[in-house]
Amino acid sequence: MSAVKVILRADVAGLGKRGDVVEVSKGYARNFLEPRDLAFPATVGAERQAESMRRVRSIRDAKDREAAEEVATRLVSTTIAIAARAGEGGKLFGSVTAADVAQAVADQAGIEIDRRLLVLDEPIKDVGTHLVQARLHADVEFPITVEVTAG
Repeated sequence: MSAVKVILRADVAGLGKRGDVVEVSKGYARNFLEPRDLAFPATVGAERQAESMRRVRSIRDAKDREAAEEVATRLVSTTIAIAARAGEGGKLFGSVTAADVAQAVADQAGIEIDRRLLVLDEPIKDVGTHLVQARLHADVEFPITVEVTAG
């Protein structure tokens, strides 16, 4: 089994990020990566192109991280209030999901957060204060305080 060097055009889970030069089997490159336009063969000229891809990626990554840190500093000190119907004992009739938290953050703080970036092990089913982890960037993870009240 022989290997071949390819340059990734896009992020490939478990393999690398856009612009990385990786060594994979010929079959994987020929049958999976190249037909899906995820990679191309690594030549001398192409490796220079890959270097510029990595530079652009690192600049974009730094901007994304800076924006995520700014959002984190604004939201860490803020408590997001969500009113939900509750029965006796503080149990909610439904539950508060990541989508509900994302909508509440948008309404109260004016910050749009994709619900998929909010980490809830399971939906919130009780009245009270809960911490919801937000993972806006690979290096920026912070808790959002959510106060669920009976309403």
